[in-house]
Amino acid sequence: MSLGKGVLKSSLEHQTILGTRIDATSYQDACDRLQGWIREKRSCYVVAANVHVVMTGYWNRRYQAVINQAALVTPDGMPLVWGLRLLGIKQATRVYGPDLMLAWCERAAQYQLPLFFYGGTEALLETLIPILQNRYPHLAIAGYYAPPFRALTSAEEEEIREKIQSSGASLVLVGLGCPKQEEWMARQQGKLAVVMIGVGAAFNFHSCMVSQAPRWMMNRGLEWLYRLGAEPRRLWRRYLFHNPAFVLLFGWQWLTSQLKR
Repeated sequence: MSLGKGVLKSSLEHQTILGTRIDATSYQDACDRLQGWIREKRSCYVVAANVHVVMTGYWNRRYQAVINQAALVTPDGMPLVWGLRLLGIKQATRVYGPDLMLAWCERAAQYQLPLFFYGGTEALLETLIPILQNRYPHLAIAGYYAPPFRALTSAEEEEIREKIQSSGASLVLVGLGCPKQEEWMARQQGKLAVVMIGVGAAFNFHSCMVSQAPRWMMNRGLEWLYRLGAEPRRLWRRYLFHNPAFVLLFGWQWLTSQLKR
Protein backbone atom coordinates (compact mmCIF):
# COMPACT_ATOMS: atom_id res chain seq x y z
CA MET A 1 0.00 0.00 0.00
CA SER A 2 1.37 3.42 -0.91
CA LEU A 3 1.76 6.29 1.51
CA GLY A 4 -1.18 8.67 1.37
CA LYS A 5 -0.36 12.31 0.90
CA GLY A 6 -3.00 13.97 3.06
CA VAL A 7 -3.47 17.71 3.38
CA LEU A 8 -0.49 19.39 5.02
CA LYS A 9 0.36 23.00 5.68
CA SER A 10 3.97 23.83 4.83
CA SER A 11 4.54 25.67 8.10
CA LEU A 12 3.07 25.82 11.57
CA GLU A 13 2.12 28.66 13.83
CA HIS A 14 4.12 28.51 17.02
CA GLN A 15 5.01 30.49 20.11
CA THR A 16 7.92 30.39 22.51
CA ILE A 17 6.91 29.62 26.09
CA LEU A 18 9.71 30.22 28.62
CA GLY A 19 12.25 29.67 25.86
CA THR A 20 10.72 26.49 24.42
CA ARG A 21 9.07 26.43 20.98
CA ILE A 22 5.54 25.03 21.07
CA ASP A 23 3.84 24.27 17.74
CA ALA A 24 0.11 24.76 17.17
CA THR A 25 -0.62 21.41 15.57
CA SER A 26 -3.41 18.79 15.70
CA TYR A 27 -3.53 14.99 15.60
CA GLN A 28 -4.40 15.06 11.88
CA ASP A 29 -1.66 17.55 11.07
CA ALA A 30 0.94 15.73 13.18
CA CYS A 31 0.15 12.37 11.55
CA ASP A 32 0.28 13.93 8.08
CA ARG A 33 3.71 15.38 8.89
CA LEU A 34 4.96 12.07 10.26
CA GLN A 35 3.79 10.32 7.12
CA GLY A 36 5.49 12.89 4.91
CA TRP A 37 8.78 12.58 6.80
CA ILE A 38 8.63 8.80 6.47
CA ARG A 39 8.08 9.19 2.73
CA GLU A 40 11.15 11.45 2.60
CA LYS A 41 13.16 8.99 4.77
CA ARG A 42 13.93 11.87 7.07
CA SER A 43 15.79 11.36 10.34
CA CYS A 44 13.95 13.52 12.86
CA TYR A 45 12.07 13.48 16.15
CA VAL A 46 8.89 14.76 17.78
CA VAL A 47 8.58 16.04 21.34
CA ALA A 48 5.28 16.03 23.25
CA ALA A 49 5.90 18.95 25.62
CA ASN A 50 4.13 19.45 28.93
CA VAL A 51 4.95 21.76 31.85
CA HIS A 52 7.59 19.33 33.13
CA VAL A 53 9.38 19.37 29.76
CA VAL A 54 9.21 23.16 29.48
CA MET A 55 10.44 23.73 33.03
CA THR A 56 13.22 21.16 32.69
CA GLY A 57 14.30 23.09 29.58
CA TYR A 58 14.04 26.41 31.43
CA TRP A 59 16.51 25.24 34.07
CA ASN A 60 18.70 23.31 31.63
CA ARG A 61 19.37 25.25 28.44
CA ARG A 62 21.23 22.35 26.81
CA TYR A 63 18.07 20.26 27.13
CA GLN A 64 15.97 23.19 25.90
CA ALA A 65 18.09 23.27 22.74
CA VAL A 66 17.32 19.57 22.23
CA ILE A 67 13.60 20.31 22.39
CA ASN A 68 13.84 23.30 20.06
CA GLN A 69 15.73 21.24 17.47
CA ALA A 70 12.81 18.79 17.17
CA ALA A 71 10.88 18.66 13.91
CA LEU A 72 7.64 19.11 15.88
CA VAL A 73 6.91 20.11 19.48
CA THR A 74 3.30 19.41 20.41
CA PRO A 75 1.36 21.05 23.28
CA ASP A 76 0.97 17.91 25.38
CA GLY A 77 -0.53 19.62 28.43
CA MET A 78 -3.48 22.00 28.77
CA PRO A 79 -1.37 24.75 30.45
CA LEU A 80 0.64 24.99 27.23
CA VAL A 81 -2.54 25.11 25.15
CA TRP A 82 -3.80 27.97 27.31
CA GLY A 83 -0.38 29.61 26.98
CA LEU A 84 -0.55 29.45 23.18
CA ARG A 85 -4.04 30.95 23.24
CA LEU A 86 -2.98 33.77 25.56
CA LEU A 87 -0.06 34.50 23.24
CA GLY A 88 -2.36 34.86 20.24
CA ILE A 89 -2.96 31.40 18.75
CA LYS A 90 -6.65 31.20 19.60
CA GLN A 91 -7.28 27.90 17.77
CA ALA A 92 -4.57 25.98 19.66
CA THR A 93 -5.61 22.50 20.80
CA ARG A 94 -3.97 19.79 22.87
CA VAL A 95 -1.91 17.07 21.17
CA TYR A 96 -1.33 14.67 24.02
CA GLY A 97 1.55 12.18 23.63
CA PRO A 98 -0.42 9.01 24.55
CA ASP A 99 -3.27 10.00 22.21
CA LEU A 100 -0.83 10.89 19.43
CA MET A 101 0.64 7.41 19.83
CA LEU A 102 -2.81 5.87 19.26
CA ALA A 103 -3.58 8.22 16.36
CA TRP A 104 -0.32 7.15 14.74
CA CYS A 105 -0.97 3.44 15.40
CA GLU A 106 -4.26 3.83 13.54
CA ARG A 107 -2.54 5.58 10.62
CA ALA A 108 0.34 3.07 10.63
CA ALA A 109 -2.10 0.15 10.50
CA GLN A 110 -3.95 1.77 7.60
CA TYR A 111 -0.79 2.27 5.53
CA GLN A 112 1.18 -0.73 6.85
CA LEU A 113 4.02 1.35 8.28
CA PRO A 114 6.04 -0.82 10.71
CA LEU A 115 6.67 0.44 14.24
CA PHE A 116 9.52 -0.13 16.66
CA PHE A 117 8.99 0.31 20.42
CA TYR A 118 11.93 1.54 22.51
CA GLY A 119 11.69 1.94 26.27
CA GLY A 120 9.96 0.51 29.30
CA THR A 121 10.61 -3.05 30.41
CA GLU A 122 10.38 -6.27 28.44
CA ALA A 123 7.37 -7.36 30.50
CA LEU A 124 5.63 -4.06 29.80
CA LEU A 125 6.27 -4.25 26.05
CA GLU A 126 5.12 -7.87 25.90
CA THR A 127 1.86 -6.71 27.51
CA LEU A 128 1.47 -3.55 25.44
CA ILE A 129 2.06 -4.90 21.92
CA PRO A 130 -0.73 -7.54 21.90
CA ILE A 131 -3.15 -4.90 23.25
CA LEU A 132 -2.30 -2.59 20.35
CA GLN A 133 -2.46 -5.39 17.77
CA ASN A 134 -5.87 -6.39 19.07
CA ARG A 135 -7.06 -2.77 18.75
CA TYR A 136 -5.41 -2.25 15.34
CA PRO A 137 -5.39 -5.70 13.64
CA HIS A 138 -3.25 -4.58 10.69
CA LEU A 139 -0.59 -2.91 12.84
CA ALA A 140 2.89 -4.06 11.80
CA ILE A 141 5.41 -4.41 14.64
CA ALA A 142 9.00 -4.36 13.38
CA GLY A 143 10.47 -4.96 16.82
CA TYR A 144 10.94 -3.70 20.35
CA TYR A 145 13.71 -3.19 22.87
CA ALA A 146 13.71 -2.41 26.59
CA PRO A 147 17.06 -0.77 27.41
CA PRO A 148 18.78 -1.22 30.77
CA PHE A 149 18.16 1.41 33.45
CA ARG A 150 21.61 2.94 33.12
CA ALA A 151 23.59 5.03 30.67
CA LEU A 152 24.39 3.11 27.49
CA THR A 153 27.88 2.86 26.08
CA SER A 154 28.60 4.12 22.56
CA ALA A 155 28.90 0.52 21.39
CA GLU A 156 25.52 -0.35 22.89
CA GLU A 157 23.84 2.64 21.23
CA GLU A 158 25.35 1.63 17.89
CA GLU A 159 24.08 -1.91 18.35
CA ILE A 160 20.57 -0.61 19.08
CA ARG A 161 20.66 1.63 16.00
CA GLU A 162 21.61 -1.35 13.86
CA LYS A 163 18.79 -3.39 15.42
CA ILE A 164 16.22 -0.68 14.65
CA GLN A 165 17.52 0.02 11.15
CA SER A 166 17.63 -3.65 10.18
CA SER A 167 14.10 -4.21 11.53
CA GLY A 168 12.59 -2.22 8.67
CA ALA A 169 10.77 0.14 11.05
CA SER A 170 9.53 3.41 9.59
CA LEU A 171 8.95 5.05 12.98
CA VAL A 172 10.16 4.50 16.56
CA LEU A 173 7.93 5.15 19.57
CA VAL A 174 10.21 6.12 22.46
CA GLY A 175 9.01 5.72 26.04
CA LEU A 176 11.93 6.68 28.29
CA GLY A 177 10.44 9.72 30.03
CA CYS A 178 11.74 13.29 30.21
CA PRO A 179 14.59 14.16 29.65
CA LYS A 180 16.07 10.79 28.65
CA GLN A 181 13.84 10.18 25.63
CA GLU A 182 14.45 13.58 24.05
CA GLU A 183 18.20 13.32 24.62
CA TRP A 184 18.24 9.80 23.16
CA MET A 185 16.30 10.89 20.06
CA ALA A 186 18.59 13.89 19.53
CA ARG A 187 21.64 11.59 19.63
CA GLN A 188 20.10 9.32 16.99
CA GLN A 189 19.14 12.12 14.61
CA GLY A 190 21.22 11.85 11.47
CA LYS A 191 22.44 8.38 12.45
CA LEU A 192 19.11 6.55 12.36
CA ALA A 193 17.06 7.00 9.19
CA VAL A 194 13.65 6.89 10.87
CA VAL A 195 11.16 9.23 12.51
CA MET A 196 11.04 9.11 16.31
CA ILE A 197 8.29 10.21 18.72
CA GLY A 198 8.80 10.65 22.46
CA VAL A 199 5.60 9.44 24.12
CA GLY A 200 6.51 9.54 27.81
CA ALA A 201 4.23 7.43 29.99
CA ALA A 202 2.13 6.21 27.05
CA PHE A 203 3.54 2.67 27.23
CA ASN A 204 2.46 2.45 30.88
CA PHE A 205 -0.98 3.88 30.17
CA HIS A 206 -1.82 1.77 27.12
CA SER A 207 -0.55 -1.43 28.72
CA CYS A 208 -2.97 -0.66 31.61
CA MET A 209 -0.09 -0.82 34.09
CA VAL A 210 -0.73 2.79 35.14
CA SER A 211 -4.18 4.38 35.11
CA GLN A 212 -4.84 7.62 33.22
CA ALA A 213 -6.70 10.58 34.64
CA PRO A 214 -10.37 10.91 33.65
CA ARG A 215 -10.91 13.05 30.56
CA TRP A 216 -12.77 15.71 32.51
CA MET A 217 -9.65 16.23 34.65
CA MET A 218 -7.41 16.33 31.58
CA ASN A 219 -9.64 18.93 29.92
CA ARG A 220 -9.45 21.16 33.00
CA GLY A 221 -5.67 20.88 33.36
CA LEU A 222 -5.96 18.71 36.47
CA GLU A 223 -4.21 15.61 35.20
CA TRP A 224 -1.22 16.47 37.39
CA LEU A 225 -3.42 16.19 40.50
CA TYR A 226 -4.57 12.71 39.54
CA ARG A 227 -1.05 11.52 38.78
CA LEU A 228 0.31 13.07 41.98
CA GLY A 229 -2.31 11.14 43.95
CA ALA A 230 -1.44 7.93 42.10
CA GLU A 231 2.36 8.24 42.39
CA PRO A 232 3.14 10.78 45.15
CA ARG A 233 6.65 9.58 45.98
CA ARG A 234 7.83 9.69 42.38
CA LEU A 235 6.05 12.83 41.21
CA TRP A 236 5.75 15.22 44.15
CA ARG A 237 8.87 17.20 43.28
CA ARG A 238 7.81 17.54 39.65
CA TYR A 239 4.33 18.92 40.34
CA LEU A 240 4.79 20.84 43.58
CA PHE A 241 7.86 22.67 42.30
CA HIS A 242 7.54 22.93 38.51
CA ASN A 243 3.83 23.83 38.34
CA PRO A 244 3.91 26.92 40.61
CA ALA A 245 7.17 28.05 38.99
CA PHE A 246 5.58 27.73 35.55
CA VAL A 247 2.55 29.80 36.57
CA LEU A 248 4.73 32.60 37.96
CA LEU A 249 7.24 32.65 35.12
CA PHE A 250 4.69 32.38 32.32
CA GLY A 251 2.53 35.01 34.02
CA TRP A 252 5.52 37.35 33.86
CA GLN A 253 6.15 36.45 30.21
CA TRP A 254 2.52 37.14 29.29
CA LEU A 255 2.43 40.42 31.24
CA THR A 256 5.64 41.58 29.56
CA SER A 257 4.19 40.73 26.13
CA GLN A 258 1.10 42.80 26.91
CA LEU A 259 3.12 45.81 28.03
CA LYS A 260 5.06 45.77 24.76
CA ARG A 261 1.90 46.13 22.67
